[in-house]
This record gives sequence, C-alpha cells and structure tokens, in this order.
Amino acid sequence: MTQHVTRSKFTLATLLATVALFGTATVVPSSSVHAEEAKPAADASKAKDADISFFTRPQSVTSNGSVVIHGAHIDYQAVSGTLIVHKDGWDDSEKPADEKKPEAAASIFYVAYFKKGARPENRPITFVYNGGPGSSSVWLHMGAFGPKKVVTADDTHTPASPYAIVNNNDSLLDASDLVFIDAPGTGYGRLTGTDKEKSFFGTDADAGAFTDFIAQFLSRFGRYNSPKYLFGESYGTTRSAIIANKLADEKGIDLNGVILLSQILNYDNDIDAAQNNPSNDQPYVLALPSYAATAWYHKKLPNQPADMKAFLAEVEHFALTDYTSALQDGTAITPEKRDAVAQKLHDYTGLPVDYIKKADLRVNGGEFEKELLSEEGLDTGRLDSRFSGPTMDRLAQYPYYDPQSSAMSAAYIAAFNDYARNTLHYGNSPAFGDGYQEYKFFSDAIMKWDFTHRPPGSDFPIHGAVNVLPDLASAMKHNTSLKVMLNQGYYDLGTPYFQGIYEMRHLPISAELSKNVQIVQYQSGHMVYAHQQSLAELHDNVAKFITSTYKPLSVGQ
Repeated sequence: MTQHVTRSKFTLATLLATVALFGTATVVPSSSVHAEEAKPAADASKAKDADISFFTRPQSVTSNGSVVIHGAHIDYQAVSGTLIVHKDGWDDSEKPADEKKPEAAASIFYVAYFKKGARPENRPITFVYNGGPGSSSVWLHMGAFGPKKVVTADDTHTPASPYAIVNNNDSLLDASDLVFIDAPGTGYGRLTGTDKEKSFFGTDADAGAFTDFIAQFLSRFGRYNSPKYLFGESYGTTRSAIIANKLADEKGIDLNGVILLSQILNYDNDIDAAQNNPSNDQPYVLALPSYAATAWYHKKLPNQPADMKAFLAEVEHFALTDYTSALQDGTAITPEKRDAVAQKLHDYTGLPVDYIKKADLRVNGGEFEKELLSEEGLDTGRLDSRFSGPTMDRLAQYPYYDPQSSAMSAAYIAAFNDYARNTLHYGNSPAFGDGYQEYKFFSDAIMKWDFTHRPPGSDFPIHGAVNVLPDLASAMKHNTSLKVMLNQGYYDLGTPYFQGIYEMRHLPISAELSKNVQIVQYQSGHMVYAHQQSLAELHDNVAKFITSTYKPLSVGQ
C-alpha cells in the first residue's frame, strides 16, 4: 500500500488476507521466552531491562498448521521470531569505542512457513516484504500469500469488525516456502543502540539490513542450497533491486528470481512529485495510460470503448508520440497543437478540456484523483483507483486521504493482531512487564529517510532521486540466468503500470538479457491481490514463474 504524505511516496502495501495456524506454540532454543508463560515484572526497572534484552537477542516461537490450495492439503510449520542485524560496516570482532554507547542494531521480525516433509534443496524459499519505506509485511502476509487471509470488500469500504479470516486458496505455499519480513522498526522488531534510526532509515542502510537478514536466515535454517526468490511490493521493489545485487556481490548468493509487484525503480518518474521537477515531463507521459484505465473503469470517457486493453494500447502510443512531442515543445507549442492535444487528453481521461489547459497539459496524480469524480463530490483512490470516497474539501487541489487505504486497513490490523497472538502465539511475551508487545504496522521512517544511494560502479553516493535500474541490471549481469517478473495493476496511480514497462525497457542490459524479464498486468490496483480474481491470477503466474526457474535435484544427487 502507498499512502499520501504531502503527496510524496510513502509506500506500504495492502490487501485481503490473514494467516490462522492451528496447534500449540513451542519455543526453539534461541529464545528463553515462552509466549504462554507471562508473569508480571518484579518492578519497573527489571521490566525495562527485560524489554531491552528481548530486543537484542534472537527470539523464536514455532507453531503448526495446514492450508488447502487448489484442492491440495499442505501441512506446514510456522516460525515467528526475530533476527538481529547491524549497520553496514559493523565488525563483530571489535568492541564499541564507548561501552556506554552500544552499537546500533535492529531486531527484525519475520514469520516463516515451511512445508513439512520437503527436501530443502528441492524446496524454493521466497522472501516477501512490503515497502513504505517503513511498512510491515502484513499486507502481503494477510492479503496475498499467507495460508489464511482476511476478507475485504472488492472496491468499497469494508464494514467494521468482526472480520472473516478464511483459508487462502491462493497461498503461495504450494510452490514455495515463505518468509514474511517486517522492515526495521516495524512489526515486533525494534531498533536499539546509538544512532539507531540513522543506521537503518535510508535506502542503502535498509537494503544492507535486509541483505544481512536473508544471509543470516539461510544459515540459521539450513537453506543455502534452496532455490531462492525475492518478492517485494512498491518500495519493496526498490529494495529488491539493491538486495539482488548486494547478495551476489557481497554475499556470493545467486538468486533464481526477483518478483516485483507495483514497481518504483526510478523516482524521477514519480507522478506525485512531477510538478516539483519542471523540464522532466516523463512522469505525465507514463501516468496517462493509468488515468485512461481509471476513467474507463468509472465510465467517464466521452466515447466509452468496449475493449479496455485495445484502448490502452492506443493511449500508450499517443503518450509516447504526440503527447511527448507537445510536452517537449514547452512554451513554444502552437495554439493549434495545444488545442488538439488537450482535446485528445479529454477523450482519454474524461477531464474537462479547460481544466487540462489550465494545468498546461500536465495533470499530476493528486490532481487527477481530485478532479475525475469531482462533480459527484468524490475522490478516487490512489493505490487503487477503482475505489472512491467523499472528498474532504471540494476546493482543495489534492485529496486529503486515499479512499482505498481507508477502505481496508482496519481489517488487516484487527485480523493480524488476533492471528499473531492467538495462533502464532507471538506478542504476549513475559519479557515485558505487562506481557504485551505492540505490533507496529508502520514506522515514521519516511519522515527521516535518507534517499542517498550509491549505485554499482559509482565512486560516491548520489543525493538526488533514487534510481535502482543500475542495481537490477548489475544483478542480471552478475547472474545471467536470473529471471525477473514484474506484476502490475492497471488501476494503480501510485506506481503507474506504463512507468514499469518503460523502466524495464530501459534497463541497461543487452537485448538478449532482456528476454529474462516477464511483465504481467491485472484488473486491479497497487495491491493487485485486493481483487479476488486478480489474486488468483497472481498466484498462478508467480507459482509458474517459480517452478520454471529452478531444476530439482534427483534422489542421490
């Protein structure tokens, strides 16, 4: 899910699903904390010391469950816990210069699902996470691929609790073991030590923490020889591009595949901030097909076509040709050309010609969301423009909220809190004075994030808009068998689908290597899985991608 913060990208992730396992909880030896033995602390001082200790050593609770996926019954083991990672450059052989100032560390919370009875070398493992920056993985966990999911309404506000938690027929456990990772500072994980936020709230620092987590997880659970995949959503795709390269370059770990959902790889293409970067008109070009898809969905086009895909192909061609030419003319555009392009934009978006001209042919994301349904007093969703909701201020230039985010976030939050404590048996630790831990769905990372990034081959970090296309290209060149899959929703105004297509076509790789990239669109939004039919299609496409990108070892090999 992506959320508005003064119209900047605050990518999270959302949709329909929760995971309910059945069985008793047991604690593995790495943890002396048992979720079922909560005792009050003797005093506040001891409770505080226990809290700190809890977040500076790995924790682990194991439970068991089963799921039925497309008619197949799968028994699995679930491991919920934390691993401890340190900032880049940390040396475990050195003591801190000042013993009173402990080194920064992050306890990263995860939930891993392992199919019982499978050989590790023949069982893929997929690391799954949302974006933000500063989001937990609850959205993909409870909406897409966990063994259970929370039921939410398709394109309207989901009524308040109680929420139904059901078997997830589209869980990815039929094709791969799953590890849902919460970003540093979210979930049941916490940051500790000196300069803790500076050490983890940044593009490269965050990717380094995830890279270390994955390497540590593979070692701890004996999965180095398993087929390995990354699945990131939204800012998670930015993260994945860097991690894929870092795993190969720094850890000697080759991946079988990188799966992207609702990409944001080059922030210069961000339609939410295009107005702040004059002379770069590319975001308007790449967002236009998503505007057209939204207008088509809401039946706001002057001449509503029957075939949406054929219509979008026409819009894409116009965007790259006549529209690009008009924008590149700038103030030198002729009145005749300006009028013709404005009329065509009206035909493709349903926005009034006068409004388009007033915007100088350049309507950013927030303006489109505000204007399309303005006569009805509604704003469209940003993450999923199929959604709409009452406008807060009919005179405002941008919406004050995202109707899609408001429509389903409460369902995810309620369902996961119930599921984590009552099924995974995590979150009620006796290490805390009151035996309660807060699950943090989001952190305030976006407000403190350092977007500085050092791309591969650069002698110094770049302080401008993040562009991780070089990182993904480097990973694909390091490992020429690496496959990349991009999944997109037509109705995503946060990370428009044509933006992703454009970026994949402009990866700095050879035409031969570009054959390793697969792109799929769905009749949904940013959280593709919010639409039930799209979730089913997403499952089938991702499962096929995984099973086609590794070769199982035969017995005896």
